Amino acid sequence: AGMNGTAIENFVCVIFNVSFMNCTWHVGRTASGDTQYFLYWKNSRKEDFTGCQNYIRDNYGRHTGCRFQNVTIENKKAHFLVNGSRNGQNIQPYEEKIKKLTPPLNVTVNCTEASHHCEIRWQPPRTSHVKKPSCFKYEVVIENK
Repeated sequence: AGMNGTAIENFVCVIFNVSFMNCTWHVGRTASGDTQYFLYWKNSRKEDFTGCQNYIRDNYGRHTGCRFQNVTIENKKAHFLVNGSRNGQNIQPYEEKIKKLTPPLNVTVNCTEASHHCEIRWQPPRTSHVKKPSCFKYEVVIENK
């Protein structure tokens, strides 16, 4: 269980340059300066969790992220767990099945004033685990400036 408001928020993991992964989060709303978080992750239900070896820290020394090397994700989603403690009391654990890849490569935009249309093209990001380009889902956000 743990104290309300101590669980992490805004958890995001990004895979980049094929085999590197950064995970970041914000400390819980009621987390004090002595709250410490620990990240564990695994590829599948059959594997054991692996703990972070390279934490990112805030000004209080609290873990607010982790850098991983030589990451290979074989399934659609990886499993993440962040737990911890403060003053010997457990915090609320956070568990997530999520994955966000590097943005697409070689993005080009061609717009024509006459037709008021734009064509956007890109190539899939480089990964170690996705074999078919059709496995990717993309989101395009267009802003008028």
